[in-house]
Amino acid sequence: MRYLPPTASLRAFEVATRHATFTSASEELHITQSAVSHQLKHLESLWGLKLFERGKALTLTPAGAALAPIVREFFMNLEATLADLREQKGRVRLKVSTTYSYALKWLLPRLPSLAQQHPDILVTLDTTDEAIKFSRTDPDVAIRLGPGHYPNLFSEFLFREHIFPVASPDLLKRFGQPRQPAELLRYPLLTRDGADLVPKWEVWFQHVGLSVSSLQESVRFADTNMTVEAALLGQGVALVRSGHVEAQIADGSLVRLFDVPFPSPVAYYFVCPKGIEAQPHIVSFRQWLSEQSAEAQRAYG
Repeated sequence: MRYLPPTASLRAFEVATRHATFTSASEELHITQSAVSHQLKHLESLWGLKLFERGKALTLTPAGAALAPIVREFFMNLEATLADLREQKGRVRLKVSTTYSYALKWLLPRLPSLAQQHPDILVTLDTTDEAIKFSRTDPDVAIRLGPGHYPNLFSEFLFREHIFPVASPDLLKRFGQPRQPAELLRYPLLTRDGADLVPKWEVWFQHVGLSVSSLQESVRFADTNMTVEAALLGQGVALVRSGHVEAQIADGSLVRLFDVPFPSPVAYYFVCPKGIEAQPHIVSFRQWLSEQSAEAQRAYG
């Protein structure tokens, strides 16, 4: 910190790195050319480094070139943060990490309710399937799908979905309405590639009492939303979790096949570092999230 210069000197350096002469730099800063030169000499003296080669045009030295992006990023971050704080106007920002499919299909349709109940909370969504460590740059809180074991973190159960097949009315017109689960074996089945958390056809068939060695797959997808979209287009039958198709079942664009109870082996949990769950804005968010989750759980159950 003993080498930290005045902000005016840093600003003069940042502007000078973008200009060919002290004159043009001084015009942007609205100070004299000699003032710019003085600020830069002070900076070079403080750091013991030569930052510019002075001639007909300003040229950065290797030291100046190494420092220029760091100083520029500092001012850009400062300006962006100040603009963000002014925009918030007293609102508390809450950065929430979720999976993309959960955010798109379940959380986004409900966020207007949060804004209505708690206008002081400004939610920022960060979508990823990766685990987070809650470091300084990570989101404040997370909503995760899993077995519920989160060591050294505060966690709270939200809801558990049901797993079932869905198809479009167009597909059912072409193939007919299946009466028994075994009949699905002659339908094109949409399968989702990926982690163990993804619903698997083999597991569902086993649950309904069928042992299946091979499936009539049409396409294998790497994303839940693409799987649902393919089902909407009539390309096959998808095996989905209830939270991903609420709207489609409600408007009739997808039809649930077989009323067979099959609770998902994993559930959604609210997760955050221990201690911050008691912060007022996080308490408000948790309470709202719990209410929405309980309502969804009643519908899924």
